Amino acid sequence: MGEYKFQSLLIYQISLDYIDKIYDLIKKLPGEEKYNLSSQLVRAATSIALNIAEGSTGQSDKEQSRFLSLALRSYLETVACLDLIQRRNNISLENLKELRKTGRTLFYKITTFRKSLKNNWFSPVSPRRSHHAGLPTPVSPHRSPHIRLPTPVSPRRSPHTRLSMPVSSPRPLHIACPE
Repeated sequence: MGEYKFQSLLIYQISLDYIDKIYDLIKKLPGEEKYNLSSQLVRAATSIALNIAEGSTGQSDKEQSRFLSLALRSYLETVACLDLIQRRNNISLENLKELRKTGRTLFYKITTFRKSLKNNWFSPVSPRRSHHAGLPTPVSPHRSPHIRLPTPVSPRRSPHTRLSMPVSSPRPLHIACPE
């Protein structure tokens, strides 16, 4: 596996394992939960993998971090579903133990990956990259800090537009419009 970037990510692989364990769990749920809690649990679990995939393909670090945040929210939704299952005594604690362990690992890995992306937002970048990313150019610690501001671009004027008086004049500006 590895045709796409996200397929080689460890967090994606763990999320697939988590989904497999969720499917194994819902087979053990009673019939009355088949279309309610189990459906919600599967949707939330699959959303984890889908957000990891969507955020990693052609996205900036900031955008990928946003999708990882959505994946974390989906994971927490599965935790709430598992709590409900446990509370209603639908599944034994022993059957939930391995699933919760995999889930915690997934949570920590996603959180760590997300933090590493956030740290990249504030790390020095080359002037070329900062130009393309819209970030300020990094400054040497030996110089006073400054931010390069973009050069203001004057609005384009139509060749038919003509000022009737100089801009520095205190009188109002008249613009002749073509008819």
